[in-house]
Amino acid sequence: MAGCECAGEYRAPKSRRTLNDYWWFCLEHVRAYNSTWDFYKGMSPAEVEAQMRHDTSWQRPTWPLGSLGAAALDEDVVRDPLRILAEARIGQARKRHADRASYQAPPDLRESLETLGLPWPTTLDAVKTRYKELAKRHHPDANGGSRDAEERLKTINLAYATLRTRLVTEPRMA
Repeated sequence: MAGCECAGEYRAPKSRRTLNDYWWFCLEHVRAYNSTWDFYKGMSPAEVEAQMRHDTSWQRPTWPLGSLGAAALDEDVVRDPLRILAEARIGQARKRHADRASYQAPPDLRESLETLGLPWPTTLDAVKTRYKELAKRHHPDANGGSRDAEERLKTINLAYATLRTRLVTEPRMA
């Protein structure tokens, strides 16, 4: 600063376009400069928005997820003489099959789930909703007092009671 006798130990950017080009001030003058300096001064709202978006990624280019490197592996291009990639795919397929097998319903619930037409795993809310649908459909009053509907409703009630009891006492099963 003109007329200042103190050493210029503190830097301040000259402009927003050249942030690596500095003015050097003493502590008192750098505080005065910084209090009046506005990075966004003279920018339109669209330019401010663009700058803020650019800053969120640390001024580095970004792409939407899955747009780069998401293509399937082209086996004709990649040579795999040791069959490492093929073995990995086989291992993944085995794991998926084992995961599906682990989702089989417990043996004592399979008949009840089949009666209500529900997949495993299921939730208590899904069981209640399905029970209400079937109870309305198979109620003897809705079927003219049919004995077949009455027997079907008894089976539905038994299946619902079994699932409800099991899911309430062991909620981790669902």
